[in-house]
Amino acid sequence: MNIFTIPVPSPSSLWTTIHPGGAFNVACSFAALWALVKVLRMLRWRMKTTQLLGPPRTSLVYGVSRDLAISQDSAAMYERWTTEYGVVYMIPSVLGQTTVILCDPRAIAHFYARETRTYVHTPLSLALLESSVGKGLIWSHGETHRRQRKALTPAFSNAAIRKLTSVFYDSAYKAKGQWDNVIESSKDDGAVIEVQNWMNHISLDTVGIAGFSHDFGALDGKPASVTEVFDTFGSNQKASAVNEVFILLASVFPIILKIPSKRQNLFKKLSATMGQISNELLIRSRREKDVSIGEGGQENSIIGLLIKSEGQDTEFHMSEEEVIAQMRLLLLAGYETTSISLTWALIELSRHPDVQTRLREELLAFGPDPTYDQLKANLPYLDAIVHEILRLHPSVPEITRLAAADDVIPLSEPVRTASGNMTDNISIAKGTLITISIGAINRSSTIWGPDAKEFKPDRWLTEDGIGGKAKEVQGHRHLLTFIDGPRTCLGKDFAIMEFKTVLSVLVKNFVFEMQDGPDTPVEVARGVLPRPRVVGEDGTGVPLRIRRYE
Repeated sequence: MNIFTIPVPSPSSLWTTIHPGGAFNVACSFAALWALVKVLRMLRWRMKTTQLLGPPRTSLVYGVSRDLAISQDSAAMYERWTTEYGVVYMIPSVLGQTTVILCDPRAIAHFYARETRTYVHTPLSLALLESSVGKGLIWSHGETHRRQRKALTPAFSNAAIRKLTSVFYDSAYKAKGQWDNVIESSKDDGAVIEVQNWMNHISLDTVGIAGFSHDFGALDGKPASVTEVFDTFGSNQKASAVNEVFILLASVFPIILKIPSKRQNLFKKLSATMGQISNELLIRSRREKDVSIGEGGQENSIIGLLIKSEGQDTEFHMSEEEVIAQMRLLLLAGYETTSISLTWALIELSRHPDVQTRLREELLAFGPDPTYDQLKANLPYLDAIVHEILRLHPSVPEITRLAAADDVIPLSEPVRTASGNMTDNISIAKGTLITISIGAINRSSTIWGPDAKEFKPDRWLTEDGIGGKAKEVQGHRHLLTFIDGPRTCLGKDFAIMEFKTVLSVLVKNFVFEMQDGPDTPVEVARGVLPRPRVVGEDGTGVPLRIRRYE
Protein backbone atom coordinates (compact mmCIF):
# COMPACT_ATOMS: atom_id res chain seq x y z
CA MET A 1 0.00 0.00 0.00
CA ASN A 2 1.22 3.45 -0.85
CA ILE A 3 0.99 5.40 2.39
CA PHE A 4 0.99 8.67 0.46
CA THR A 5 -2.38 7.80 -1.11
CA ILE A 6 -4.20 7.14 2.17
CA PRO A 7 -7.03 9.69 2.37
CA VAL A 8 -6.70 12.13 5.29
CA PRO A 9 -10.01 13.03 6.95
CA SER A 10 -10.84 16.71 7.31
CA PRO A 11 -11.23 18.19 10.82
CA SER A 12 -14.96 18.56 10.26
CA SER A 13 -15.34 14.90 9.28
CA LEU A 14 -13.25 13.89 12.30
CA TRP A 15 -15.57 15.86 14.56
CA THR A 16 -18.55 14.20 12.89
CA THR A 17 -16.94 10.81 13.51
CA ILE A 18 -16.39 11.31 17.25
CA HIS A 19 -19.46 13.46 17.86
CA PRO A 20 -21.44 13.07 20.02
CA GLY A 21 -20.38 9.89 21.80
CA GLY A 22 -16.71 10.17 20.92
CA ALA A 23 -16.37 13.69 22.30
CA PHE A 24 -17.96 12.59 25.55
CA ASN A 25 -15.54 9.68 25.81
CA VAL A 26 -12.55 11.96 25.17
CA ALA A 27 -13.77 14.36 27.86
CA CYS A 28 -14.22 11.47 30.29
CA SER A 29 -10.72 10.23 29.49
CA PHE A 30 -9.21 13.63 30.21
CA ALA A 31 -11.21 13.89 33.44
CA ALA A 32 -10.05 10.44 34.51
CA LEU A 33 -6.44 11.31 33.68
CA TRP A 34 -6.70 14.56 35.65
CA ALA A 35 -8.19 12.67 38.61
CA LEU A 36 -5.43 10.04 38.42
CA VAL A 37 -2.71 12.72 38.45
CA LYS A 38 -4.38 14.38 41.43
CA VAL A 39 -4.58 11.07 43.32
CA LEU A 40 -0.93 10.25 42.60
CA ARG A 41 0.16 13.71 43.74
CA MET A 42 -1.91 13.37 46.88
CA LEU A 43 -0.39 9.95 47.65
CA ARG A 44 3.12 11.35 47.15
CA TRP A 45 2.30 14.34 49.32
CA ARG A 46 1.00 12.13 52.14
CA MET A 47 4.09 9.92 51.97
CA LYS A 48 6.58 12.82 51.85
CA THR A 49 4.92 15.26 54.30
CA THR A 50 4.78 14.82 58.07
CA GLN A 51 1.10 14.55 58.95
CA LEU A 52 0.32 16.95 61.77
CA LEU A 53 -2.57 17.67 64.11
CA GLY A 54 -4.90 20.58 63.45
CA PRO A 55 -8.44 21.93 63.73
CA PRO A 56 -11.34 20.10 62.07
CA ARG A 57 -12.91 21.59 58.96
CA THR A 58 -15.96 23.75 59.53
CA SER A 59 -16.97 23.67 55.86
CA LEU A 60 -16.78 20.89 53.27
CA VAL A 61 -15.90 23.45 50.60
CA TYR A 62 -13.68 25.94 52.45
CA GLY A 63 -12.22 23.93 55.33
CA VAL A 64 -11.45 26.67 57.88
CA SER A 65 -10.26 29.19 55.28
CA ARG A 66 -13.47 31.19 55.16
CA ASP A 67 -13.53 31.44 58.98
CA LEU A 68 -10.06 32.99 58.79
CA ALA A 69 -10.96 35.25 55.87
CA ILE A 70 -14.00 36.83 57.54
CA SER A 71 -12.51 37.01 61.04
CA GLN A 72 -11.70 40.40 62.56
CA ASP A 73 -8.71 38.74 64.28
CA SER A 74 -7.38 35.76 62.35
CA ALA A 75 -4.10 36.04 64.31
CA ALA A 76 -5.98 35.10 67.50
CA MET A 77 -7.37 32.01 65.74
CA TYR A 78 -3.88 30.93 64.67
CA GLU A 79 -2.54 31.50 68.18
CA ARG A 80 -5.38 29.49 69.75
CA TRP A 81 -4.63 26.57 67.42
CA THR A 82 -0.92 26.85 68.28
CA THR A 83 -1.78 26.43 71.95
CA GLU A 84 -3.94 23.39 71.15
CA TYR A 85 -1.91 21.60 68.46
CA GLY A 86 1.69 22.80 68.77
CA VAL A 87 4.07 25.25 67.10
CA VAL A 88 3.43 23.69 63.68
CA TYR A 89 0.12 22.22 62.61
CA MET A 90 -2.12 21.65 59.60
CA ILE A 91 -5.39 23.33 58.72
CA PRO A 92 -7.97 22.09 56.18
CA SER A 93 -8.29 24.55 53.32
CA VAL A 94 -10.34 25.02 50.14
CA LEU A 95 -11.65 21.93 48.29
CA GLY A 96 -9.63 19.41 50.25
CA GLN A 97 -6.32 21.28 50.28
CA THR A 98 -4.17 21.29 53.41
CA THR A 99 -1.93 24.12 54.62
CA VAL A 100 0.96 23.81 57.08
CA ILE A 101 1.07 26.66 59.62
CA LEU A 102 4.45 27.66 61.07
CA CYS A 103 4.41 29.38 64.48
CA ASP A 104 7.90 28.34 65.60
CA PRO A 105 10.78 30.88 65.41
CA ARG A 106 13.35 28.32 64.28
CA ALA A 107 11.05 26.89 61.61
CA ILE A 108 10.21 30.41 60.38
CA ALA A 109 13.91 31.37 60.18
CA HIS A 110 14.57 28.23 58.11
CA PHE A 111 11.64 29.04 55.85
CA TYR A 112 12.63 32.68 55.23
CA ALA A 113 16.25 31.73 54.52
CA ARG A 114 15.00 29.63 51.61
CA GLU A 115 12.46 32.08 50.20
CA THR A 116 12.43 32.81 46.45
CA ARG A 117 13.95 29.36 45.75
CA THR A 118 12.55 26.52 47.91
CA TYR A 119 9.46 28.52 48.91
CA VAL A 120 7.80 30.56 46.19
CA HIS A 121 4.61 32.50 45.53
CA THR A 122 1.46 30.47 44.95
CA PRO A 123 -0.13 30.60 41.47
CA LEU A 124 -2.87 32.82 42.95
CA SER A 125 -0.34 35.27 44.43
CA LEU A 126 1.56 35.44 41.14
CA ALA A 127 -1.65 36.15 39.22
CA LEU A 128 -2.78 38.85 41.66
CA LEU A 129 0.65 40.50 41.77
CA GLU A 130 1.05 40.45 38.00
CA SER A 131 -2.38 41.97 37.48
CA SER A 132 -1.79 44.75 40.03
CA VAL A 133 1.92 45.69 39.99
CA GLY A 134 3.44 43.59 37.21
CA LYS A 135 6.56 41.41 37.12
CA GLY A 136 8.67 43.47 39.47
CA LEU A 137 10.64 42.78 42.63
CA ILE A 138 7.78 41.40 44.70
CA TRP A 139 6.65 39.08 41.88
CA SER A 140 10.03 37.65 40.90
CA HIS A 141 11.91 34.63 42.26
CA GLY A 142 15.42 33.22 42.29
CA GLU A 143 18.04 34.90 40.14
CA THR A 144 15.57 37.43 38.69
CA HIS A 145 14.65 38.57 42.20
CA ARG A 146 18.32 38.84 43.21
CA ARG A 147 19.14 40.90 40.11
CA GLN A 148 16.26 43.34 40.56
CA ARG A 149 16.88 43.75 44.29
CA LYS A 150 20.59 44.41 43.79
CA ALA A 151 19.85 47.08 41.19
CA LEU A 152 17.46 48.91 43.55
CA THR A 153 19.40 48.57 46.83
CA PRO A 154 21.41 51.84 46.56
CA ALA A 155 18.15 53.85 46.50
CA PHE A 156 17.33 52.61 50.01
CA SER A 157 20.75 53.02 51.64
CA ASN A 158 21.23 55.16 54.75
CA ALA A 159 22.90 57.86 52.65
CA ALA A 160 19.97 57.98 50.20
CA ILE A 161 17.31 58.09 52.93
CA ARG A 162 19.24 60.75 54.84
CA LYS A 163 18.78 63.05 51.82
CA LEU A 164 15.03 62.32 51.77
CA THR A 165 14.34 63.34 55.38
CA SER A 166 13.54 66.90 54.24
CA VAL A 167 10.91 65.48 51.86
CA PHE A 168 9.25 63.67 54.78
CA TYR A 169 9.22 66.88 56.81
CA ASP A 170 7.79 68.90 53.91
CA SER A 171 4.81 66.55 53.58
CA ALA A 172 4.22 66.52 57.34
CA TYR A 173 4.29 70.32 57.60
CA LYS A 174 2.05 70.69 54.58
CA ALA A 175 -0.56 68.52 56.36
CA LYS A 176 -0.03 70.57 59.55
CA GLY A 177 -0.76 73.77 57.65
CA GLN A 178 -3.97 72.34 56.22
CA TRP A 179 -5.10 71.12 59.65
CA ASP A 180 -4.35 74.55 61.13
CA ASN A 181 -6.70 76.04 58.54
CA VAL A 182 -9.45 73.52 59.34
CA ILE A 183 -9.16 74.19 63.09
CA GLU A 184 -8.99 77.96 62.50
CA SER A 185 -12.29 77.86 60.62
CA SER A 186 -13.93 75.76 63.35
CA LYS A 187 -16.05 77.48 66.02
CA ASP A 188 -14.52 75.27 68.71
CA ASP A 189 -10.91 74.99 69.82
CA GLY A 190 -10.56 71.90 67.66
CA ALA A 191 -12.10 69.99 64.80
CA VAL A 192 -13.06 66.44 63.84
CA ILE A 193 -10.74 65.35 61.02
CA GLU A 194 -10.83 62.06 59.13
CA VAL A 195 -7.14 61.23 59.56
CA GLN A 196 -6.78 58.11 57.40
CA ASN A 197 -7.45 60.06 54.23
CA TRP A 198 -4.80 62.61 55.26
CA MET A 199 -2.26 59.88 55.99
CA ASN A 200 -2.95 58.53 52.48
CA HIS A 201 -2.25 61.98 51.02
CA ILE A 202 0.96 62.37 53.02
CA SER A 203 2.19 58.95 51.85
CA LEU A 204 1.30 59.53 48.20
CA ASP A 205 2.91 62.96 47.96
CA THR A 206 5.99 61.70 49.81
CA VAL A 207 6.54 58.67 47.58
CA GLY A 208 5.90 60.81 44.50
CA ILE A 209 8.57 63.36 45.39
CA ALA A 210 11.05 60.98 47.05
CA GLY A 211 10.76 58.27 44.42
CA PHE A 212 10.01 60.10 41.19
CA SER A 213 10.59 63.83 41.81
CA HIS A 214 6.87 64.32 41.11
CA ASP A 215 4.38 66.11 43.36
CA PHE A 216 0.93 64.52 43.13
CA GLY A 217 -0.47 67.50 45.03
CA ALA A 218 -2.81 65.36 47.14
CA LEU A 219 -2.10 67.49 50.24
CA ASP A 220 -3.08 70.59 48.25
CA GLY A 221 -6.43 69.06 47.35
CA LYS A 222 -5.44 68.17 43.81
CA PRO A 223 -7.43 65.10 42.73
CA ALA A 224 -5.25 62.10 41.91
CA SER A 225 -6.65 59.20 39.90
CA VAL A 226 -4.64 56.68 41.89
CA THR A 227 -6.14 57.80 45.24
CA GLU A 228 -9.66 57.52 43.83
CA VAL A 229 -9.05 53.89 42.85
CA PHE A 230 -7.36 53.01 46.17
CA ASP A 231 -10.23 54.57 48.12
CA THR A 232 -12.80 52.58 46.15
CA PHE A 233 -11.36 49.30 47.47
CA GLY A 234 -12.51 50.07 51.00
CA SER A 235 -15.80 51.73 50.14
CA ASN A 236 -17.95 48.64 49.57
CA GLN A 237 -17.48 46.20 52.43
CA LYS A 238 -20.29 43.93 51.24
CA ALA A 239 -18.54 43.51 47.92
CA SER A 240 -15.31 42.82 49.81
CA ALA A 241 -16.98 40.01 51.75
CA VAL A 242 -18.23 38.44 48.51
CA ASN A 243 -14.74 38.82 47.11
CA GLU A 244 -13.33 36.70 49.95
CA VAL A 245 -15.25 33.69 48.61
CA PHE A 246 -14.11 34.53 45.09
CA ILE A 247 -10.45 34.63 46.17
CA LEU A 248 -10.76 31.44 48.21
CA LEU A 249 -11.97 29.48 45.18
CA ALA A 250 -9.30 31.15 43.02
CA SER A 251 -6.65 29.71 45.36
CA VAL A 252 -7.45 26.33 43.80
CA PHE A 253 -8.45 27.53 40.33
CA PRO A 254 -6.53 30.76 39.55
CA ILE A 255 -8.29 30.95 36.19
CA ILE A 256 -11.32 32.19 38.16
CA LEU A 257 -9.53 35.54 38.30
CA LYS A 258 -10.29 35.88 34.59
CA ILE A 259 -14.00 36.07 35.41
CA PRO A 260 -15.10 39.72 35.49
CA SER A 261 -16.00 40.93 38.97
CA LYS A 262 -16.19 44.29 40.69
CA ARG A 263 -12.97 43.56 42.60
CA GLN A 264 -11.11 42.37 39.50
CA ASN A 265 -12.28 45.40 37.56
CA LEU A 266 -10.93 47.61 40.36
CA PHE A 267 -7.57 45.83 40.21
CA LYS A 268 -7.48 46.32 36.44
CA LYS A 269 -8.31 49.98 36.86
CA LEU A 270 -5.67 50.35 39.58
CA SER A 271 -3.08 48.57 37.44
CA ALA A 272 -3.92 50.71 34.41
CA THR A 273 -3.86 53.93 36.44
CA MET A 274 -0.52 53.14 38.11
CA GLY A 275 0.86 51.97 34.78
CA GLN A 276 -0.16 55.21 33.07
CA ILE A 277 1.31 57.34 35.88
CA SER A 278 4.53 55.29 35.88
CA ASN A 279 4.84 55.56 32.12
CA GLU A 280 4.40 59.33 32.17
CA LEU A 281 6.92 59.73 35.00
CA LEU A 282 9.41 57.47 33.26
CA ILE A 283 9.17 59.36 29.96
CA ARG A 284 9.55 62.70 31.74
CA SER A 285 12.49 61.46 33.81
CA ARG A 286 14.27 60.12 30.76
CA ARG A 287 14.05 63.59 29.23
CA GLU A 288 15.31 65.24 32.39
CA LYS A 289 17.95 62.60 33.06
CA ASP A 290 20.94 64.03 34.89
CA VAL A 291 24.02 64.30 32.69
CA SER A 292 26.09 62.99 35.55
CA ILE A 293 24.67 59.50 35.00
CA GLY A 294 25.96 59.40 31.46
CA GLU A 295 29.30 60.77 32.60
CA GLY A 296 29.73 58.06 35.20
CA GLY A 297 28.36 60.03 38.14
CA GLN A 298 26.63 58.23 40.99
CA GLU A 299 22.83 58.07 40.87
CA ASN A 300 21.02 56.83 43.96
CA SER A 301 17.48 58.15 43.42
CA ILE A 302 14.88 55.48 42.72
CA ILE A 303 13.83 56.80 39.33
CA GLY A 304 17.49 57.47 38.44
CA LEU A 305 18.54 53.91 39.27
CA LEU A 306 15.62 52.50 37.28
CA ILE A 307 16.56 54.53 34.21
CA LYS A 308 20.21 53.59 34.67
CA SER A 309 19.42 49.86 34.93
CA GLU A 310 17.24 50.07 31.83
CA GLY A 311 20.18 51.39 29.81
CA GLN A 312 22.78 48.94 31.13
CA ASP A 313 23.90 45.70 29.51
CA THR A 314 25.29 44.43 32.82
CA GLU A 315 23.75 41.96 35.25
CA PHE A 316 21.66 44.82 36.68
CA HIS A 317 19.80 45.41 33.42
CA MET A 318 16.01 45.68 33.70
CA SER A 319 13.57 45.67 30.84
CA GLU A 320 11.06 48.50 30.45
CA GLU A 321 8.35 46.13 31.72
CA GLU A 322 10.38 45.49 34.88
CA VAL A 323 11.11 49.20 35.37
CA ILE A 324 7.41 50.07 35.13
CA ALA A 325 6.61 47.20 37.53
CA GLN A 326 9.04 48.59 40.14
CA MET A 327 7.41 52.02 39.86
CA ARG A 328 3.91 50.57 40.26
CA LEU A 329 5.09 48.57 43.28
CA LEU A 330 6.62 51.64 44.90
CA LEU A 331 3.39 53.59 44.41
CA LEU A 332 1.33 50.77 45.94
CA ALA A 333 3.68 50.05 48.86
CA GLY A 334 4.36 53.71 49.57
CA TYR A 335 0.67 54.58 49.55
CA GLU A 336 -0.71 51.63 51.47
CA THR A 337 1.73 50.48 54.15
CA THR A 338 3.01 53.71 55.73
CA SER A 339 -0.40 55.39 55.72
CA ILE A 340 -1.91 52.37 57.50
CA SER A 341 0.83 52.42 60.17
CA LEU A 342 0.45 56.16 60.72
CA THR A 343 -3.32 55.81 61.08
CA TRP A 344 -2.93 53.03 63.66
CA ALA A 345 -0.40 55.19 65.53
CA LEU A 346 -2.86 58.09 65.82
CA ILE A 347 -5.58 55.67 66.97
CA GLU A 348 -3.39 54.12 69.68
CA LEU A 349 -2.15 57.53 70.88
CA SER A 350 -5.78 58.70 71.07
CA ARG A 351 -6.66 55.61 73.08
CA HIS A 352 -3.68 56.16 75.40
CA PRO A 353 -3.43 59.90 76.17
CA ASP A 354 -0.70 59.28 78.77
CA VAL A 355 1.53 57.75 76.08
CA GLN A 356 0.71 60.63 73.73
CA THR A 357 1.64 63.20 76.39
CA ARG A 358 4.90 61.43 77.19
CA LEU A 359 5.86 61.32 73.51
CA ARG A 360 5.06 65.02 73.08
CA GLU A 361 7.19 65.86 76.11
CA GLU A 362 10.14 63.95 74.63
CA LEU A 363 9.78 65.75 71.29
CA LEU A 364 9.38 69.21 72.83
CA ALA A 365 12.32 68.65 75.19
CA PHE A 366 14.48 67.71 72.23
CA GLY A 367 13.83 71.10 70.64
CA PRO A 368 14.05 71.67 66.87
CA ASP A 369 13.10 69.06 64.31
CA PRO A 370 15.54 66.16 64.69
CA THR A 371 17.85 65.20 61.84
CA TYR A 372 17.94 61.79 60.21
CA ASP A 373 20.64 60.53 62.61
CA GLN A 374 18.84 61.98 65.63
CA LEU A 375 15.56 60.36 64.62
CA LYS A 376 17.40 57.05 64.48
CA ALA A 377 19.26 57.30 67.79
CA ASN A 378 18.16 60.19 70.04
CA LEU A 379 14.41 59.75 70.55
CA PRO A 380 13.95 56.41 72.31
CA TYR A 381 10.26 56.82 73.16
CA LEU A 382 9.35 57.76 69.58
CA ASP A 383 11.29 54.71 68.43
CA ALA A 384 9.48 52.53 70.97
CA ILE A 385 6.04 53.73 69.86
CA VAL A 386 6.83 53.23 66.18
CA HIS A 387 7.99 49.66 66.75
CA GLU A 388 5.08 48.85 69.06
CA ILE A 389 2.69 49.94 66.28
CA LEU A 390 4.62 47.82 63.77
CA ARG A 391 4.38 44.87 66.17
CA LEU A 392 0.67 45.13 66.95
CA HIS A 393 -0.56 46.23 63.53
CA PRO A 394 1.51 44.75 60.67
CA SER A 395 0.28 46.01 57.28
CA VAL A 396 0.49 42.49 55.81
CA PRO A 397 -1.03 40.13 58.41
CA GLU A 398 0.09 36.82 56.87
CA ILE A 399 1.91 35.24 53.94
CA THR A 400 1.42 31.95 52.12
CA ARG A 401 4.03 30.22 49.96
CA LEU A 402 4.28 27.03 47.94
CA ALA A 403 7.10 24.51 48.42
CA ALA A 404 8.94 24.25 45.07
CA ALA A 405 11.00 21.30 46.35
CA ASP A 406 10.99 18.74 49.14
CA ASP A 407 12.41 20.08 52.41
CA VAL A 408 12.91 19.26 56.08
CA ILE A 409 12.11 22.06 58.54
CA PRO A 410 13.75 21.99 62.00
CA LEU A 411 11.76 22.99 65.11
CA SER A 412 12.82 24.68 68.34
CA GLU A 413 10.56 22.35 70.32
CA PRO A 414 9.04 18.95 69.52
CA VAL A 415 5.42 18.56 68.37
CA ARG A 416 3.07 15.62 68.33
CA THR A 417 2.22 14.27 64.88
CA ALA A 418 -1.16 12.94 63.77
CA SER A 419 0.09 9.41 64.51
CA GLY A 420 0.92 10.35 68.10
CA ASN A 421 4.70 10.41 67.74
CA MET A 422 6.89 13.34 68.84
CA THR A 423 9.22 14.99 66.32
CA ASP A 424 11.64 17.93 66.31
CA ASN A 425 11.49 18.42 62.53
CA ILE A 426 8.88 18.07 59.83
CA SER A 427 9.16 16.84 56.25
CA ILE A 428 7.59 19.03 53.58
CA ALA A 429 6.79 17.67 50.11
CA LYS A 430 6.96 19.71 46.93
CA GLY A 431 3.60 21.39 46.37
CA THR A 432 2.84 21.92 50.07
CA LEU A 433 1.24 25.22 51.07
CA ILE A 434 2.95 27.00 53.98
CA THR A 435 1.41 29.92 55.89
CA ILE A 436 3.00 32.21 58.47
CA SER A 437 0.67 34.50 60.41
CA ILE A 438 2.78 37.62 61.00
CA GLY A 439 0.10 39.01 63.31
CA ALA A 440 0.05 35.82 65.40
CA ILE A 441 3.85 35.76 65.81
CA ASN A 442 4.09 39.50 66.57
CA ARG A 443 1.33 39.26 69.20
CA SER A 444 1.96 35.77 70.57
CA SER A 445 1.70 35.55 74.37
CA THR A 446 4.12 32.61 74.29
CA ILE A 447 6.71 34.67 72.40
CA TRP A 448 6.10 38.21 73.74
CA GLY A 449 4.75 37.46 77.21
CA PRO A 450 1.34 37.79 78.90
CA ASP A 451 1.00 41.47 77.91
CA ALA A 452 1.57 40.73 74.21
CA LYS A 453 -1.85 42.03 73.15
CA GLU A 454 -1.39 45.36 74.95
CA PHE A 455 -0.08 48.59 73.45
CA LYS A 456 3.00 48.91 75.66
CA PRO A 457 5.87 50.95 74.14
CA ASP A 458 7.91 50.59 77.34
CA ARG A 459 8.72 47.00 76.39
CA TRP A 460 11.22 48.43 73.87
CA LEU A 461 13.05 50.57 76.44
CA THR A 462 14.48 47.96 78.81
CA GLU A 463 16.77 44.98 78.37
CA ASP A 464 14.24 42.54 79.79
CA GLY A 465 11.30 44.14 77.96
CA ILE A 466 11.69 41.68 75.12
CA GLY A 467 11.76 38.10 76.39
CA GLY A 468 14.02 35.25 75.37
CA LYS A 469 11.46 33.66 73.06
CA ALA A 470 10.93 36.93 71.17
CA LYS A 471 14.67 37.24 70.68
CA GLU A 472 14.56 33.95 68.77
CA VAL A 473 12.45 35.62 66.05
CA GLN A 474 14.82 36.59 63.24
CA GLY A 475 13.52 39.78 61.72
CA HIS A 476 13.90 43.54 62.12
CA ARG A 477 13.88 44.10 65.91
CA HIS A 478 12.49 40.55 66.30
CA LEU A 479 9.40 41.44 64.26
CA LEU A 480 8.11 39.78 61.10
CA THR A 481 6.39 42.97 59.92
CA PHE A 482 9.03 43.51 57.23
CA ILE A 483 9.39 39.77 56.50
CA ASP A 484 12.91 38.29 56.69
CA GLY A 485 15.48 36.61 54.46
CA PRO A 486 15.87 37.43 50.75
CA ARG A 487 12.43 39.08 50.68
CA THR A 488 13.05 41.44 53.61
CA CYS A 489 11.26 44.67 52.72
CA LEU A 490 13.75 46.77 50.75
CA GLY A 491 11.97 49.99 51.78
CA LYS A 492 12.03 49.20 55.52
CA ASP A 493 14.30 52.07 56.56
CA PHE A 494 12.49 54.47 54.21
CA ALA A 495 9.15 53.53 55.81
CA ILE A 496 10.40 53.80 59.41
CA MET A 497 12.04 57.18 58.80
CA GLU A 498 8.91 58.57 57.12
CA PHE A 499 6.81 57.14 59.98
CA LYS A 500 8.98 58.80 62.64
CA THR A 501 9.22 62.13 60.84
CA VAL A 502 5.49 62.55 60.21
CA LEU A 503 4.47 61.32 63.67
CA SER A 504 6.94 63.67 65.39
CA VAL A 505 5.57 66.74 63.57
CA LEU A 506 1.91 65.87 64.17
CA VAL A 507 2.22 64.94 67.85
CA LYS A 508 4.38 67.99 68.62
CA ASN A 509 1.72 70.33 67.20
CA PHE A 510 -1.63 68.63 67.85
CA VAL A 511 -3.55 66.73 70.53
CA PHE A 512 -5.53 63.70 69.33
CA GLU A 513 -8.65 62.17 70.87
CA MET A 514 -11.09 59.49 69.77
CA GLN A 515 -14.33 61.21 68.79
CA ASP A 516 -16.42 59.20 71.27
CA GLY A 517 -13.80 58.65 73.95
CA PRO A 518 -10.84 56.25 74.37
CA ASP A 519 -13.08 53.17 74.16
CA THR A 520 -14.44 54.03 70.69
CA PRO A 521 -14.54 50.64 68.89
CA VAL A 522 -12.25 50.19 65.90
CA GLU A 523 -12.52 47.34 63.41
CA VAL A 524 -10.57 46.11 60.41
CA ALA A 525 -11.92 47.06 56.98
CA ARG A 526 -10.90 45.31 53.78
CA GLY A 527 -9.15 47.51 51.25
CA VAL A 528 -6.15 46.58 49.11
CA LEU A 529 -4.61 45.78 52.51
CA PRO A 530 -6.53 45.55 55.82
CA ARG A 531 -7.13 49.03 57.22
CA PRO A 532 -8.51 50.34 60.53
CA ARG A 533 -11.98 51.87 60.59
CA VAL A 534 -14.03 53.33 63.41
CA VAL A 535 -17.14 51.16 63.79
CA GLY A 536 -20.11 52.76 62.06
CA GLU A 537 -18.04 54.85 59.65
CA ASP A 538 -18.26 54.47 55.90
CA GLY A 539 -15.38 53.04 53.90
CA THR A 540 -12.22 53.28 55.98
CA GLY A 541 -13.14 56.36 58.00
CA VAL A 542 -11.15 57.19 61.14
CA PRO A 543 -12.44 60.56 62.44
CA LEU A 544 -10.44 61.95 65.38
CA ARG A 545 -10.99 65.08 67.42
CA ILE A 546 -7.89 67.24 66.92
CA ARG A 547 -6.86 70.48 68.57
CA ARG A 548 -3.68 72.49 68.50
CA TYR A 549 -1.20 71.91 71.28
CA GLU A 550 -0.72 75.23 73.04
